[in-house]
Amino acid sequence: MDVLSTINAVQFFDSLSDKQKDYLIDISSVRSFSKGTIVYFESDVDYSLQFLISGLVKIYKIDKFNNEIFLYHIYKGNMISELTSMDSESIYCFSNAAFVEDGTILSVDFKKFKSYFIDSGLLASEFITEILEKSRQLQCIINRELVFDSTAKVAHMLYHDLEMFNTLKKTQIAFMLHIQPETLSRVLKRFTRNMIIDVENKKYFIIDEEKLSSTFRGVGL
Repeated sequence: MDVLSTINAVQFFDSLSDKQKDYLIDISSVRSFSKGTIVYFESDVDYSLQFLISGLVKIYKIDKFNNEIFLYHIYKGNMISELTSMDSESIYCFSNAAFVEDGTILSVDFKKFKSYFIDSGLLASEFITEILEKSRQLQCIINRELVFDSTAKVAHMLYHDLEMFNTLKKTQIAFMLHIQPETLSRVLKRFTRNMIIDVENKKYFIIDEEKLSSTFRGVGL
């Protein structure tokens, strides 16, 4: 995929004119990554604004015992970079980012992008939307780790990320939600018994969205 096709695949850039896209092409590059490749490490300093074009990226941190703490996934079409300030011409990496499957990234020179597209107001609205989405993800992490019990954690993931839920092994899901695999199995059985969800060919589907969402709705939200 060439750079223009890559840019056109990202909704973030839809409002740009052909001339503006030509400039964006000049300051951008497309890179391919294999599964397991690290995009950046925590505390790295990056000079590129990065967008995920294909594949899946996980964002995580490492605790003092060298254990991985899962935070969230980034899906194609979304910005990977975590911005903590608009005053700097570099990007400080708050977490680690790694590919869960093969994928592609669009990298844009942040200094030139900021000067041409953000400071001028061309993509300011889109940029604010991306930052607000990062804030929403942080709120979800706070709820998951500090507010939700095991049942609410499972319900929240089923409701908001069913496709991902069905692609992962139960041990992986339990690890992501920071619960025991046995606890996950008990919650799923309870939801199935109460006719909130069902399973067919090892894939879960939602029967009663209202009951499922009521499990976590209003808790810390």
